[in-house]
Amino acid sequence: QVQLVESGGGLVQAGDSLRLSCAASGRTFDRITMGWFRQAPGKEREFVAGISWSGQSTYYADSVKGRFIISRDNAKNMVYLQMDSLKPEDTAVYYCATASSFATVIRGEFDYWGQGTQVTVSS
Repeated sequence: QVQLVESGGGLVQAGDSLRLSCAASGRTFDRITMGWFRQAPGKEREFVAGISWSGQSTYYADSVKGRFIISRDNAKNMVYLQMDSLKPEDTAVYYCATASSFATVIRGEFDYWGQGTQVTVSS
């Protein structure tokens, strides 16, 4: 099992940027597919982005494509989500999560996730 701790959320204005970080521990991190999903109040969980264990493959939801970038540093056991041109509709709790494969992360199927970090974008 892997433990995940997200950080970097906050309150920003529309058009601003934020960088979320996720610290992982407990398993061989560099063989784990990772991703981010979010959940806004009263809404279903929404896949945001995924990255293969090597970092060579990434995948994004249409709603964030061109604005968000997922990356990882296997030497530091970290995953990041750079979020630019934020919109009020990006407001949600963001979760870092593991997936069993790149195919499953694309389907938004996650195995473990952290406590989440709140992102609030004001208009």
